[in-house]
Amino acid sequence: MIDAFVFGDDGISRYDELSAARDAEGTTWIHAPEVTDAELDAIAETFAIHPLTVEDLRNGVRAKTETFPEYTFVLLKTITLAGGETTFAEELSTTPIGLFVGHDWVVSVSPGAGSAVDRVRHAVEREDERLLQHGADFTAYRVIEVVVDDYFEVLDRVEDLIEAIEDEVIDSPDRETLERINAVRRDLLSFRKQIWPAREAVGVLARGDPPQVQPQTEKYFRDVYDHLVQLADLTETYRDLVSGARDIYLNALSQSTNEVMKTLTVVATIFIPLTFVAGVYGMNFDPAASPYNMPELGWAYGYPAVLVAMALIGVAMLAYFRRQDYL
Repeated sequence: MIDAFVFGDDGISRYDELSAARDAEGTTWIHAPEVTDAELDAIAETFAIHPLTVEDLRNGVRAKTETFPEYTFVLLKTITLAGGETTFAEELSTTPIGLFVGHDWVVSVSPGAGSAVDRVRHAVEREDERLLQHGADFTAYRVIEVVVDDYFEVLDRVEDLIEAIEDEVIDSPDRETLERINAVRRDLLSFRKQIWPAREAVGVLARGDPPQVQPQTEKYFRDVYDHLVQLADLTETYRDLVSGARDIYLNALSQSTNEVMKTLTVVATIFIPLTFVAGVYGMNFDPAASPYNMPELGWAYGYPAVLVAMALIGVAMLAYFRRQDYL
């Protein structure tokens, strides 16, 4: 499905033929939200788009900007979280958006990611004066701005999840907490892999390198570039927060393990002398046959006396460990 229309000071006009829309006076916008290979080839032929840029769009390569004499090709990625508002998938979901910007025309191809482009297209249909009066480069800027603004919404959801994880780490950490921490770390890593190429792509436009970008539009692209720099900084900050939460979790786990080991060590230490006493009096020597005198073996109160002595040893050692703050 291809939507071809031309807009300018006189309003908006729609066309059924690509060539007629291209030759019309004003800014031509060809929007293809769900384009087939044949339709994409027809668009490329009408606007003399290089086959390599079409191939890049089909393959969904990293974000980039390529400049040609007749047009500038900008490829960005929309980012969504498939896991809902509180849970995250292992990887972020990305969809490419391709923009071909000429001197008086722009072609947008967004298979499965038309919401960002549709918001700008609806603004044109409402006859937004800024879009009608400025050229194709300003229209491309508005699309890129909407895509980048959606990045902030993704990071806001990540921030909410990080705050929930930090509370959980302090209150009741468990194995699922570590899994959530690792999931967010993977999401932030994937997000960073999308932000850095996007920043480089918009940086080319912000410098005004493409001839299709007018000098008065460069400042708008510089503003988007500043937003991408801010997003990159926020991503690094959130990665540090997640790493800190993971360190807190591992420290809490280590501290819990140490407490258990200390308790077991104290218990084992108390039983060492008791085991020695039980071993000595468990040798079953016959006092009559032995040349050495072990009066306790023939003493009527020997058994209860040994039990009392063992109990006193245990109590004394337990009191000592408590005084030393081992328990």
